[in-house]
Amino acid sequence: MRLLFAFLLLTFSITQGAFGQTYELKGEVKDQFQEPVAFASVFLLTVTDSVLVKGSSADENGNFSISNIPEGLYFLKASYVGQMSNNLALEILRDTKIGAVIIEQQAQALNEVTVISNRPVVEKKVDRIVFNVENTVISQNNSWDILRQTPGVIVMNDELKVRNQATTVYINNRKVQLSSEEVRNLLENYQGENIKSVEVIYNPPASYDAEGGSILNIVTSKNLSVGYKGNISAGYTQGVFPKYNFGTSHFYKTDKLNLNASYTFIPKKEFVNTLNNTNYLNETGIFSIWDTDFDQIIRSNTHSVGLVIDYEFDDKNTLSLTTNAQLQPKKESDFFQNTTIKNGLNVLDSTFTTGSFLNEKKNNISGDLTFKHKFKNQGNLNVNAHYTYFDLMRTQNVNSNYFLPDGSFIRDFNFATNVDQQIEIKTAQVDYNDYVGTVFLETGVKGSFINSESKLDYFLRNNGSEFIPNLSDDYNYDERVYAAYFSFSKDWKKWTLKSGLRAEQTESTGISQNVTNINNLKYLELFPSLYILHNINENNSLSFDYSRKLQRPRYEDLNPFRTYINERTFVEGNPNLLPSFSHNFNFNYTLNQEYFFDFYYRDNGQYISTLTFQDNENLVLRDITQNVLESTSFGLDFTYGKSISNNWYLYSYISLFHEDETFIALQSTPYSFKNEYNGAYIDLTNYLTISKDGTFKGELGFTYLSGFLQGSYLQEESINLTLGLRKSFLKNRAVFSISANDLLGKYNAYISSRYLNQNNSYLTVPETQYVKFGFTYNFGNFRLEDNDRSIEKTERERLEN
Repeated sequence: MRLLFAFLLLTFSITQGAFGQTYELKGEVKDQFQEPVAFASVFLLTVTDSVLVKGSSADENGNFSISNIPEGLYFLKASYVGQMSNNLALEILRDTKIGAVIIEQQAQALNEVTVISNRPVVEKKVDRIVFNVENTVISQNNSWDILRQTPGVIVMNDELKVRNQATTVYINNRKVQLSSEEVRNLLENYQGENIKSVEVIYNPPASYDAEGGSILNIVTSKNLSVGYKGNISAGYTQGVFPKYNFGTSHFYKTDKLNLNASYTFIPKKEFVNTLNNTNYLNETGIFSIWDTDFDQIIRSNTHSVGLVIDYEFDDKNTLSLTTNAQLQPKKESDFFQNTTIKNGLNVLDSTFTTGSFLNEKKNNISGDLTFKHKFKNQGNLNVNAHYTYFDLMRTQNVNSNYFLPDGSFIRDFNFATNVDQQIEIKTAQVDYNDYVGTVFLETGVKGSFINSESKLDYFLRNNGSEFIPNLSDDYNYDERVYAAYFSFSKDWKKWTLKSGLRAEQTESTGISQNVTNINNLKYLELFPSLYILHNINENNSLSFDYSRKLQRPRYEDLNPFRTYINERTFVEGNPNLLPSFSHNFNFNYTLNQEYFFDFYYRDNGQYISTLTFQDNENLVLRDITQNVLESTSFGLDFTYGKSISNNWYLYSYISLFHEDETFIALQSTPYSFKNEYNGAYIDLTNYLTISKDGTFKGELGFTYLSGFLQGSYLQEESINLTLGLRKSFLKNRAVFSISANDLLGKYNAYISSRYLNQNNSYLTVPETQYVKFGFTYNFGNFRLEDNDRSIEKTERERLEN
């Protein structure tokens, strides 16, 4: 702790206390015929990374003025209706007046812009891949679909994965703190036309929390005019059941105040069918065969509300309040399964049916208060306080009836569970960055305080209602994390270097009353990172990066509770989970910023994995989360995009990979087992501009996955064929879209676990075959800066349920 406080003191001691003089820049915007370009946008950018410093709008005569500019080197750029000037290099040492900034508006130039706008560009930076999608054919998709089509991203069971591991979604460098299901709901209603680019950060630098793997950061477009804008949107999806969504967002900006409010309502009815086969074994072989047909109907209403208020005291100081709420007052699930039980000779022994009703209410409410101060030389000081409150109430009633082969009733088995959970998260964070000479320095400290209280009551209801203490539990978990980091980066003519170190002190206590278990952990860990980029020449570059990362158990996984499908099939938590540490390496070669070759290697350590085990003695099938003994991943990725014609852009991504996990086979003691797979993933997506004016566009996509490793399971081959059309009208204020998914019906595949004394398999078929219709209408001023954001807190990520 003393080291951390010393680090904090050092951080503040190097901040700049005095502010230098600022200057004013004046000029005008004209076209190539020396005619004024009225109301053009003018941007002042940093030379090092083209980050926006200041901006303004020209008046009706094309004149502009930018004030309060610190001394330094800048790029000046102007734009109007999608047309851009060249970068103009300026050194601001005094009040400056320049001549005209030229925006060419020839018809031929406009045609060229049209071609470029249909081409999503992939760009390699020192610590990330940037997928530029603004004004491209895919920008009319929702955010979820854009992430699905981002290079290197695979979607498995509605979860976004990068290099075969779950990834974290950010919006403008603020984490989307929701479960995987809630993330999809949010992104499906976040309009893609607001997205400038998607950053794929394989090995996040030291400024990000040590926990977690790769990051998908959505960067939204930003313009500068004041006024009001808003939109309304609606969607209809036809799968097994129809689904709807409705949303609206509103943004108001003055010279000092930015206000953004959004609301989305998602009523949903879903159907999932699962086929399961379990072959129970003894010393002689298979002695009992269980085949289950399991149907789920899930009804839910979800309200998503967001509010962002930014107040700029002056051009250097800003105070921001951000609040987000995901409210789910209703989630009702009707489960019905029919199971046939046969002996080893495949002769019917008996059958049983299970009906289950699950009722759930969930609230996820959070708030951020952030103060930001800008220093003279492009540096910043950020002070942030965060609070999250999460609560969950879940009741479940399960009724099973057993029958002889002739249909005669044998017996029934009935039980119920009640779950109540509350989680509070509090964090405080200070970050500082600025140039020290020619080196860019980033440093900061953070404290996180988490409290989780969970309770499960189990009632047997065969004859009345009987509380069963040994199947019930109260579980309390407290966690405190203190972190400090620094990183530096420097650019040379052909080299870029970035390096950092993060230290995290973790103290946690988990108490389970039922098993009288107290799990105390206390550890201090260091997390280094390194990034090297070498531009050999204009067309060739090499890069290498490394980072050490941490995976902490999710709060839900630590609860020793059971969620039942029936009395013999359930999901169980594990309070004895330990954090795991990984080493991540990546080597990249880029040719012409078009061909990307990536080789990666990842030592996952004692990775936390969800495994399924069958108990052959008691005829029980359970899912449990546990630390594996070891795990590694490596592979070769190739990305290439090419404009086949002015109206046709082809994107291709190919990945050859290896995955393995060695884990303790709990039902095969004292054995351990190594599960491994070598596979391939192929993504071919065609982006088409159908109309001459670019308002009618289409997509045709094909993905192939040879197989996949999922803990103790191996997934079989999966294929997906998609089709989409989008039409904008009313001067791009309105957009109508239609898309179809899983046209071949081969997106879902069997997963199987067959080793030692384990022999079971699943085929889960959610509503992946569907047709989706969407409509969005925009009103107000299109050129407004969008300050919509989500809240960046790693601790909230573990709220997944």
